[in-house]
Amino acid sequence: MTATKLFTLIALGLALLAPANGFAQQQTPPANKPSEDQMSRITVEVSGGEKSVPIENASVYIKYVEERKIKSNKTVELNVKTNREGTAHVPDAPLGRALVQVVADGWKTYGRWYDISEAKQTIKIHLDKPPKWY
Repeated sequence: MTATKLFTLIALGLALLAPANGFAQQQTPPANKPSEDQMSRITVEVSGGEKSVPIENASVYIKYVEERKIKSNKTVELNVKTNREGTAHVPDAPLGRALVQVVADGWKTYGRWYDISEAKQTIKIHLDKPPKWY
């Protein structure tokens, strides 16, 4: 086989493979995830006292349980802090039942179960001063 025939065969083979690579890259995007896997964004607004002042640097704990059919349930916990306005944003929180706990220095600890049913949900929490010990 001469060099020109070999070159022609290689060029023909590459020409036949090129369209296959082009078609492989044009796939349709994946469909949306099922509704049970939807995530939400929770905004927690923390205030306290008689004047409802925003509480800065409070720890907000979000705890939820992922129910599984085969394996045991998985507990997932998220921890965020409030900003100067007393607001904490929890991105990618799953829809369903979640335990929200708030811990801040000089304030009573707060905890309650919430049903997260909307994609963007705001939870307002009011903290009280602890009782005085004599």
